[in-house]
Parts: sequence; C-alpha cells; structure tokens
Amino acid sequence: MSKKNILILPGDEVGPEITTEVIKILDFLNESKMTDISYEFGDIGGASLDKYNKPITDDTLERARKSDAVLLASVGTPKYDNNTRELKPEYGLLVLRKYLNLFINIRPIFVFNTLLDFSSIKAELINDLDIVIIRELIGDVYFGEPRGFKDINGDRVGYNTMLYSESEVQRITKFAIDISLKRKKRITSIDKANVLECSQLWRQTVDRLMNDHTNIDLEHMYVDNAAMQIIKNPKQFDVILTPNLFGDILSDAASMLTGSIGLLPSASLSDSTGMFEPIHGSAPDIAGQGVANPIAMILSLGMMFEYTFHRQDLAKIIKKSVDDVLQSGYFTKDLSQDDFITTSEMGDKVLESIKNHVK
Repeated sequence: MSKKNILILPGDEVGPEITTEVIKILDFLNESKMTDISYEFGDIGGASLDKYNKPITDDTLERARKSDAVLLASVGTPKYDNNTRELKPEYGLLVLRKYLNLFINIRPIFVFNTLLDFSSIKAELINDLDIVIIRELIGDVYFGEPRGFKDINGDRVGYNTMLYSESEVQRITKFAIDISLKRKKRITSIDKANVLECSQLWRQTVDRLMNDHTNIDLEHMYVDNAAMQIIKNPKQFDVILTPNLFGDILSDAASMLTGSIGLLPSASLSDSTGMFEPIHGSAPDIAGQGVANPIAMILSLGMMFEYTFHRQDLAKIIKKSVDDVLQSGYFTKDLSQDDFITTSEMGDKVLESIKNHVK
C-alpha cells in the first residue's frame, strides 16, 4: 500500500465545520491500516484573503499540484462581495481549476431511497435515480477573453466571451464516451445551438466524435429544454454532457431532485490529478451554528477513493454508511427542521457505520 498525500482546503464559512467530519474518517482509515494517507492544510477564498490578501497563493497552487489529490470544502463569504474579480474568494477556485487543468467535472445525481419524500418531486419520478453530469470545467464564458467593463457612448457595459475550441470539446466528449460505455450507453449533449455559434461548434464536434460510437445513443438538447426535462422526467437521462456555464446551472437544479443540495459530491479531474468537493456553497447563513450537512463532503471523500486512488471498496463503504445513517432516521437541519442532529453528530454517526462495515 503506497503512501498518498492530499491537500485539504477547508475554505470559508461552513467549510471548516464539514472538513472536521472528513478528518475523523481519514484518521480512522489510517489508524486501521486500510489507508496510508498523509494530509496537510491550505487556504483558499476568503480564508486566504484574510491572511495574504490573495484568494489563493502560489505556494498553495504548487502544493496542490504536488499532491495526489485535493479535498476542498467551500469557497465564498459576503465579507468580500464588493471586491474586484481578482480579489473575490471564488476567483481563487477558478485559478486553482485552471492551474491543475481540471477540465473534467463529474457530478453524480442520485437519491437515497430513504429520502424520496424529502424531494419536491413525486417519488415515482426519482426512485432509483442515477444520472451523471459530465461538465467541462475550465473553458466557456468563465474563462473566455476578452472580458471586463467599458463605456460605450457614455453607457457603462459589462462584457464576457463565451468561447470553446474543438480540442476542448473533444477531450471532454471522449471522457463522457468512456463513462457512457460503462453505463447505459446513452448521452445527452447540452447546448444552445439555435442561437450561439459556440454551441454550434460544440454540437458539430460532439457529432463528429460520436460517428465512431454508433453503439451509444446520442441526443442533443437545448439547455432551456434540459432544465425543464430534468424536473419533468429526470430518469430519461443517463450521462449528461455539458459546457461549463450550462453544467453549473443544470447540476444545481438537478441536485434538488435529491431533497437537499447538501447531499451531493463532485469530482474535478485532469489527466494526472483530482480535486473533490461538495457541490453546495459556503452557506454563510448557517456558518458557526453546527447545523451544516457534512454528507456531501463525506461523499466527496468517497469519490476521491473511487477516481484517484482506485479504492472502489472504500467508496462503496462510505456511501453505504451514509445510506445506513439516513435509513436509521438521522437527519441534519436541511432535511428536518424539527428533529435534527448537528454536523458533528452526523459525522460521528457515519464514522460509526463505517467502523461497522470494516470489522
């Protein structure tokens, strides 16, 4: 068993609280000799701005690059809302994604059957739901240039550039194909090709690659229709392939099928490394109250074992342990306003269940 090293970035607001629960699990796995993982901490977002007046430092970027994986909790705090773009907490996350070349974002959308009635969607539409969203992560309007503000005839305007190259579309499509071949061989590619040239290139490139994979069922869908279909009939989807901006929106919408955004993890991958984080934000409205749901962070640890360390056994144990705790009727405040347990108690319950599974 080779030794691994990970960098943990607790980040802002509820980030340190949910990070504590992951550390409990990591420490147990190390102590039980199931893993040999060393970890160190770094700062990002508001936490980094507080110390260094930068949302991420060159040192943190380099430590992330040299690590076998990165665990990130949450980024963002109202304290810096009025900062310029380069001094906003979220800018640190964009820089990190680009620096590590994390062009693949994997967002699984699934429902614990215990929580079917927690969703605003009818149970029969979401029982046994299993979707994976493959989102391109370092292109599109978030990174396109030029961007900025200027005056036009005395009127101040803001502008951004939505941009994709064929090579960027090709590499994310190839990954979606690989994932699809292990699943139901069905891909829904998202675009707005009836309006945007950028989307037309996206569709043309996807079509060209898919000509060599006639065993995969490909459907193109406009993003506005996809937003509706995810709510109307989510089980029609298997692998959703999407550009950065559309994926950001659709994955958050899809997360509400599960009952709470606090339940879902994500993985961001390059050809050589991975970063794992909950899909939810920093939740400043509940920070410091001990009520944040740590499950998405815990499941992100599970995705780290699955995609970077190739320990599917541990990934399955972590997910099964979370399911066991929920089936036992233990919920955090996002799921039960009247009868809930704290962040720390939820972490303890999941750890206890993990211990039972590895006896």
